[in-house]
Amino acid sequence: MTLWTLQNIKVIDMELTQGAVTKITDIIAEENDPELKLRIYVEGGGCSGMSYGFSLDKVQNEDDFVIEQDGVIVLVDAMSMQYLNQATVDYRDDIMGASFSIDNPQAQTTCGCGSSFSMSDDFYDRDYSWDYTE
Repeated sequence: MTLWTLQNIKVIDMELTQGAVTKITDIIAEENDPELKLRIYVEGGGCSGMSYGFSLDKVQNEDDFVIEQDGVIVLVDAMSMQYLNQATVDYRDDIMGASFSIDNPQAQTTCGCGSSFSMSDDFYDRDYSWDYTE
């Protein structure tokens, strides 16, 4: 198991549900490019202050966290990982529509649609330096 240390707290990689793995696999197959990976990122914006973003990417940057599950590769940049630590990524297709969703235990508030969130004030007081151990 790959572990990352954040302020002496062991952090296990993000979790992908089977629904997310299946949808990512389908998207990459539709694009007919096995080199593609799903990139998940956080950016400023949205009704709660921060929002989640998803894109397809072939390039793995030096500071990317790599989450690999059942043959699917997800990339998360180091800045975004501090917000996505211990999150679960799912894909839902229901009456509200079809989309990826993120269950983020670190989020203090989320908007009604689930695509934006905010963090508690003490979140920003932490030192986010990552050390890799295997």
